Order: sequence, then structure tokens, then C-alpha cells
Amino acid sequence: MASELRVNTLKDASGNNSIATSFVANGSAKAWCVLDGAASTPAFDDSFNCASVADGGTGDYVITYTSNMASASHSTPMGILDTAVTVRCNEGRTSSTVQIQPLNTSNAAVDEDGISMTAHGDLA
Repeated sequence: MASELRVNTLKDASGNNSIATSFVANGSAKAWCVLDGAASTPAFDDSFNCASVADGGTGDYVITYTSNMASASHSTPMGILDTAVTVRCNEGRTSSTVQIQPLNTSNAAVDEDGISMTAHGDLA
């Protein structure tokens, strides 16, 4: 039988440092991944709430969420291990997907390893 714990506030073991559970739920990432786009077939090194990655060509990846976001206006901060490459969220963001493009210093799309993405916002 499943258990359920209902609380409004969390505190540390000393009864200090309280935080509302709504703050914890709303501030938690709803999806995240580390993507290897340099492989012959792009794949996740690790992920949460990311169902698949589609390869749209050189330096073009579309990640599909397992559970959709409430809208296309969710936050998707990104990063990459290679300091000579930047990564951007392209115009293809929807409630169910996010499009990622790593760019080199000449602003050309490149296949890269170590691409990180998180999604913050409300789930549908």
C-alpha cells in the first residue's frame, strides 16, 4: 500500500531553515539532460523527463520531453563543456520539445559532446 505525506513546510533536523514545499516543487527542474551530440547517433549520457533526442543535422538536436511542460514559455538554461563553443535554444521550443544548437566561434553549428539543458516551469 502506498503512503502519502502531506506537509506545508520543511525544516532541518534542528527545526531551523524552513521552506515551503510549494517553493521546492516550483523551483525544481522539471527536465534535464546531458547530451552527446558528437556520437554518430546523438544520445543522452544521463537525463530526467527527456524521452528522446532527434538529430536534425550538424549541430541541431530536438529533445522531446516525457511529460510536457504547461507552455512553450518555460525556461531552458543550457551549457556546454567546450569553452570555444556556445549553445543556444533555437526558435523550435514548444511545450513538448526544445531545440538545441551548439555554435562555434564563427557562429556555425557543430556537433558537440557535453551539452547540458534543464527545463524549469510548470508541467502540463
